[in-house]
Amino acid sequence: MKIMVIVAHPNLADSVLNKALMNEVSKLPDVRVRDLYQEYPDWQIDVEREQQLLLQYDRIVFQFPFYWYSCPPLLKKWFDDVMVHGWAFGPGGDHLKGKEFIVATTTGGGENVYRAGGHNWFTMSEYLRPFQATVTRCNGTFLPAFVSYGPSQAELPSEAKRYVEHIQSSVYALARGQ
Repeated sequence: MKIMVIVAHPNLADSVLNKALMNEVSKLPDVRVRDLYQEYPDWQIDVEREQQLLLQYDRIVFQFPFYWYSCPPLLKKWFDDVMVHGWAFGPGGDHLKGKEFIVATTTGGGENVYRAGGHNWFTMSEYLRPFQATVTRCNGTFLPAFVSYGPSQAELPSEAKRYVEHIQSSVYALARGQ
């Protein structure tokens, strides 16, 4: 399976967790890792190139820090520019049919703050519904998300390993939570 990881972090150089996750997944031979903010510092997304890249991979992973209950702005622009009517959905929009998508996000708070009655009131699964709706609308398969709830420095290596295992897992294993 060919996997492409699209990392969208506006300040990756200063990130601890996202950088650790990206560095670990970059070691894999069958995975292409791309830093969206490095590739498009002027925010001028090459739509045709991005669409052609999507066609080359079986599974696409969107890795980003959870920003104000969503993704960083350049990734949102990427969705708006790349996943368009007539290409990703609507008449003639079947190019992503059969593609698998995973959201891999990091939070600044623990899992206990992302639940009913918690500080953020909703689960991460609920917050990620717009991504699920977008992928589903674009005829893709939305797989269970990878969420990292701010591990300690000592836990970074095991968290990065968990990330690698997650994005390489079979659809069956992901559906069963394995």
